[in-house]
Amino acid sequence: MTVRSPFADIDIPDVGLPEFLFSDLGEHTDRVALIDGPSGRTMTFGELATAVDRFAAALGERGLGRGDVIALFAPNTPYYPVVFHGALAAGVAVSTVNALYTPDELAFQLRDSGAKMLVTVSPFLDRARAALREEGIGVTEVVLLDAARDDASTPLPENALADLLTTTAEKPSVQLTGDDVAALPYSSGTTGRAKGVVLTHRNLVANLLQFAVMQKTTSESKILAVLPFFHIYGMTVMMNNGIYQRAAVVTMPKFDLAEFLRIVSEHRVDRIYIAPPIAVALAKHPMVEQYDIDCVDVVFSGAAALDADLGHKVAKRLNCSVFQGYGMTELSPVSHAMPEDRPDMDLSSIGVALPNIECKLVDPETGEEGSRGELWVKGPNVMREYLNNAEATASTLDDEGYLHTGDVATVTEEGVFYIVDRVKELIKYKGYQVPPAELEALLLTNDGIADAAVIGVKDDEGEEIPKAFVVLQQNASLSADDVMSFVAERIAPHKKVRRVEFIDQIPKSGSGKILRKDLRAREAAS
Repeated sequence: MTVRSPFADIDIPDVGLPEFLFSDLGEHTDRVALIDGPSGRTMTFGELATAVDRFAAALGERGLGRGDVIALFAPNTPYYPVVFHGALAAGVAVSTVNALYTPDELAFQLRDSGAKMLVTVSPFLDRARAALREEGIGVTEVVLLDAARDDASTPLPENALADLLTTTAEKPSVQLTGDDVAALPYSSGTTGRAKGVVLTHRNLVANLLQFAVMQKTTSESKILAVLPFFHIYGMTVMMNNGIYQRAAVVTMPKFDLAEFLRIVSEHRVDRIYIAPPIAVALAKHPMVEQYDIDCVDVVFSGAAALDADLGHKVAKRLNCSVFQGYGMTELSPVSHAMPEDRPDMDLSSIGVALPNIECKLVDPETGEEGSRGELWVKGPNVMREYLNNAEATASTLDDEGYLHTGDVATVTEEGVFYIVDRVKELIKYKGYQVPPAELEALLLTNDGIADAAVIGVKDDEGEEIPKAFVVLQQNASLSADDVMSFVAERIAPHKKVRRVEFIDQIPKSGSGKILRKDLRAREAAS
């Protein structure tokens, strides 16, 4: 059974992303495109386009062009899109690097992507320099988004972006097509090393057009970009979507609740794209009451499952609309979302498939198609392949072009999808399937619990049982028995939490996904 989007297909132009975004600024040239949240400094669309051209010219001067890769290792700043789109305009692909990476993880990505330049910031230099001293790195120059440097020994030349932007060289003439490689983000790597995801210009252009159908962003909107641009969610839905819609994008280098609330209030941000951990803070933290954030109209959650009750609490507290979507790096990233003209849609769902997308739900054990099973997705936003990893590509992309997401979903007759859980994360308790996401959502409804994660562990008899890792709210007093009783009173007996461990923080990726591999490692070491 194939389920198509309820929306009509849209035309995807065969152009490069920079041409798609910047070829016709028109009346928007003098409008503010980017605002640095901490300082308030602004950059207009005209200034952004000029800086993009200058960086492209600087790369061309260095002999970099189609087929080359640069790595971008930085937090969110207004200069992130300058480097990203400047590289693309020169025909160069950009491999965006997780800002939390260790030198070893950074070195792996630099080697695997074949990056020839590393763009970073001064606070990251220690890690960058350590990575660059490892064997097999092809980087020949480091470019700093800020001008600050120290006297430490450097393995490679380090130059300031501001100096590169003063070049008088001609912008290289590159005729990009949709098939050219644009971005090489790395998946979160829940098993083994992270994998490079090959995304083309067509993938990124298509997803902007697909997502635009679902939302009401305009040139009058202000988008808060608190989730990282290095992650595909931040890259497409905040950075590129803001430019495409000619909206102002307000950047934050990292999440801090007080700073988050100050920036929203001061800059009158009306659209916030978040992951569920931020929703927890917005729904429960007393600090929210200290700021005037009645400017917020829309909160859109992605990157991990949002509990419906939690979403409704956010909506009530902020007097705004809350929506949820679904995606993954390999999908550029959005494949499903709740349309903003359907605020009545069930918030526990991920909405409907975007235009040009068709889906199948396939039973992982029998291979039969139905209304429940692993979600397979096909569309113009599906990645080309995993970089240098034919085996992983073959196990994820089938011959018909469907990407096997690894997520178990259900779908209604109206085409509304629900994510039930991960194929590989289901806990099997005495033959019954126990979805960790369901338990996590339930735990978060307890006012004393700030965050939670559930994994399967072995009991003394070798049976797999659900174990909850719980972060308590400040001043909350709950015992392990309290937590287990809370769950047991509200769920089927086979799904009960049977062990509880209190910890200070749930390990998560930059996009908000629970790093269950870290919890399993913690369990194994205990």
